[in-house]
Amino acid sequence: MSRCWLFVFSILAFIAVVAPGAARADGVPPITGDDVVLGKADAPVTIIEYASLSCPHCAEFEAETWPQVKKEWLETGKAKYVFRDFPLNGPAFRGSLLARCAARAEFYPFIEELYANQNTWVSDDEAATMTALQRIGVVGGVSADRFAACQADKTLQQKIAASEAAAQAAGVDSTPTFFINGTKVAGALAYSDFNKALQTAAAAAVAAAKTP
Repeated sequence: MSRCWLFVFSILAFIAVVAPGAARADGVPPITGDDVVLGKADAPVTIIEYASLSCPHCAEFEAETWPQVKKEWLETGKAKYVFRDFPLNGPAFRGSLLARCAARAEFYPFIEELYANQNTWVSDDEAATMTALQRIGVVGGVSADRFAACQADKTLQQKIAASEAAAQAAGVDSTPTFFINGTKVAGALAYSDFNKALQTAAAAAVAAAKTP
């Protein structure tokens, strides 16, 4: 199984608790208690990603760009990150339900696991998808009964649907789409390009902090 389950214990110290924010002029929903935030709560740069767990471009960003973003920006306290659901199909919706079913400290390890093994559970056959997701869940500590209950949880389903609707209202029409301090950045960018957007946001935050 993927190394991501080893990350469960270390991630506990890395999840920030952020108070809900005020409404934003750019239309991006503010951070709330339903969001699982990585990084320091007071980091000057906020990265919000809308992604579909079945999206190969999202998995590409996760594998190729995200590790350096996490190392250079989150672990240094310069940025915090929020993953939000924008499922593009049924398998992605089911995968999101599984990730949201897990304990908060296991949320991002599940995201990593689902991306790393995307080809094993994304299928046109719903039964095959559910069987594969249940297997991933059990290995990650979500019992078969818990998995079934979460998949049928109407409140959780509505929250994921609401995340997608809010994203569409904010101008999201593809995945992955990021909002970096409110500025929209679309696509699975290489780290060099994504880093430029982060640096721009950080510079603007510093300038704003100096403004009387």
